[in-house]
Amino acid sequence: MPELPEVETTRQGILRAVAGRRVKRVVVRDARLRWRVPAGLARALAGQRIETVERRGKYLIFRTPAGSMLMHLGMSGSLRIVPSGRAPEKHEHIDLMLDSGTTLRFRDPRRFGSVLWTTADPLQHKLLRQLGPEPLERDFSGDYLFERAAGRRQGIKTFIMDSHIVVGVGNIYASEALFGAGIHPVRAAGRISRARYQRLAGSIRRVLRAAIRKGGTTLRDFVNDAGEPGYFRVKLQVYDRAGQPCRRCGETVRAIRSGQRSTFYCPACQH
Repeated sequence: MPELPEVETTRQGILRAVAGRRVKRVVVRDARLRWRVPAGLARALAGQRIETVERRGKYLIFRTPAGSMLMHLGMSGSLRIVPSGRAPEKHEHIDLMLDSGTTLRFRDPRRFGSVLWTTADPLQHKLLRQLGPEPLERDFSGDYLFERAAGRRQGIKTFIMDSHIVVGVGNIYASEALFGAGIHPVRAAGRISRARYQRLAGSIRRVLRAAIRKGGTTLRDFVNDAGEPGYFRVKLQVYDRAGQPCRRCGETVRAIRSGQRSTFYCPACQH
């Protein structure tokens, strides 16, 4: 599933192509996504100018004077910029045809993504209003995590993956951030010191920023045939490296199940 760096890379990759452009036409070839695409989406967006594209958690927000389109990439979704005359391929469900002669094309083979429309404040939409702080913004800190974790017995990895606590820390980057902070992934969230939470908050920011930089340099404009961000080029420290030596100490990386997710850690570096 695309995580925060992949969604942010997507946002940065399409922004220059769509910001300030008018939507000439919207084509919905298959409305059967996670939630059915609103029947009035094409009518609402046609003729509107896209003012900007923002990100909240893993949602992209396309703002126009008439309202906002909310998009989630789901498990397999991607966006790319193509010439407006290019024939669609399989699984390419939605086109936003722009006055520049290009089209923003949404592809989602598994159809777990979503495309919605709201005329109200998008940040108050039911899918967004309960989300926790953005990990790269000022209101996210080690003190915040420490205070929210008080009395909690759940493992720290599942705690930081809870979007009500902090958004966008998915499975890959949670494992990487905990390694960077030297914290065992199943240690109880309520039994971690304030100082260690401060290290963890810094590690989360470093891991996410590094991944965004990698994705942003591999596919800066999102005009290639795949239209997919490049997080697999990030040099992972522990994720999916079970049985291999730790890059820091040489101990064997281990894998366990935590919160029904594969979890990777170094038994020597994380405690």
